[in-house]
Amino acid sequence: MREVVYEASEVRRARYAVAAVFAVHGAVTGSFATRVPWIQDHASLSTGQLGFALAFTAFGASCSMPLAGWISHRFGSRTALRGLIALWTLSLILPSLAPNLYTLCLAMFVYGSSAGMADVAMNALGVEVERLLDKSIMSGLHGMWSTGALIGSAAGTLAAHLGSDARLHFALAAAALTLLGVLACRWVLDLQPAEDEEPPPRFALPPRSALLIGAVGFCAVFAEGASLDWSAVYLRDRLEASAGLAAASTTGFMLTMAVARLAGDAAVNRFGAVRTVRAGGVLAALGGLLIVLAGHPAAAMGGFALMGLGIAVVVPLCFAAAGRSGANPSQAIAGVATITYTSGLIAPSLIGGVAQATSLMVSFCLVTVLACGLAVFGGVLRAGERDRPKVSPQAAAVPDPRP
Repeated sequence: MREVVYEASEVRRARYAVAAVFAVHGAVTGSFATRVPWIQDHASLSTGQLGFALAFTAFGASCSMPLAGWISHRFGSRTALRGLIALWTLSLILPSLAPNLYTLCLAMFVYGSSAGMADVAMNALGVEVERLLDKSIMSGLHGMWSTGALIGSAAGTLAAHLGSDARLHFALAAAALTLLGVLACRWVLDLQPAEDEEPPPRFALPPRSALLIGAVGFCAVFAEGASLDWSAVYLRDRLEASAGLAAASTTGFMLTMAVARLAGDAAVNRFGAVRTVRAGGVLAALGGLLIVLAGHPAAAMGGFALMGLGIAVVVPLCFAAAGRSGANPSQAIAGVATITYTSGLIAPSLIGGVAQATSLMVSFCLVTVLACGLAVFGGVLRAGERDRPKVSPQAAAVPDPRP
C-alpha cells in the first residue's frame, strides 16, 4: 500500500466509521435470521431443503472472499467498501423474493458472496486502523457487529410478531442500512496501492501464513456454530428444559459474546493477544466441561455463557494477526475468513451427525476438545507484531475512542 501520514483526527474518525460499518453488516445478518421461518413457508420448503439452501450462504462467501483484495486494489479501499457494503445490504431483499428451492439457493449464494467480500474489506480496514493506533480495536469492532446483529434481530422479531410480509420488512431494512453503510464509508481510510504494486490474484488459495491462524479461528467458530445452533436443543432434549428456557440459553450465549467482544480490547491491550486467547481457551474448555457434566439446565446455561466468553475475542484477533502476517493483508484475511466460514458451515451438521450416531453429550465433548486447542495453539497469533504507526506527531496522544 502507498505510504500515507494521517492526522490523529482522521484515524479517530476512521475508527468510528469502521465500527459503524461493522454494526450495519451485523444488522443485516440479524434481520435475516429472524425471518427464516417466513422464507421457508413462502418457498414451501421442508426442513432438509431449507438446510440445503442455507448452505449456499457459506459456499458463496468462501468462493467470493478472495475477490475482495483484488477489488480493493483496483478501486481503493473506501470505494471498494462503499460498493461492497451496499451490495451486502441490498442483497438482504433477495431471499424474501425466492418462490422455490432453486431460486432460494441462487439468492443465498449471492447473499453469502456479498457478505464475504464486505467482511474481508471491512476487516482489512479495521486492521489498518488498529496498526495506526498501535492498540487493539478488532475485538471492539466485532463487538459492534454483534451489537448490530442483536438490533437487527430485535427489529426482525418485532416485524414477525406484527405479522409483516418479509418482502416489505427486508426492503425497508435494506434501504435504511444501505444509507447508513454508505454514509459511514465516507470517513473510512482511503488506502491506495503503490504505483509498482502488483494486484492480488482474483482467486487464490489461502497463503501459508494464514493456515495456522485460520486453524485457531476454525476451533473458535466451530464452538460458536455448535453453541448457537444446538444449545437450545441440548437443554430441551438432554436436560428436559422448557422451550422458553432453552431459547434463553442461546440468547444468553449471544449476549455474552457481544459484551466480551466490546470489552475484549482492554484485555488484549493489557495482556496481549496470545495470553488473552489462551485464557479464553481455558474458559471455553471449562464451559464445555460444565455443559457435558451438567445435570440441571442452569448449569448448562452457565457452561454456554462461559463458552461464549472464552471464544468471543478469538476470531477478531485471528483477523488482526492475519492482517499483520504478510505483505498482502486482504489476501491473508480472506484466507482466514474462508477457513472460519468453512468451520461455521460444517459445525452444525457435524454436531448433528455425531449426536445421531452417539449423543449430544459426545458432540459437545468434541467441542470441548477443540476449545482446548485455543489454549494450546494460541501462540500462532503472535505473528506480525504491530508496526510503528504512521501518523502525525499529534496522533501520539490520541484518546481511546471506544466504538
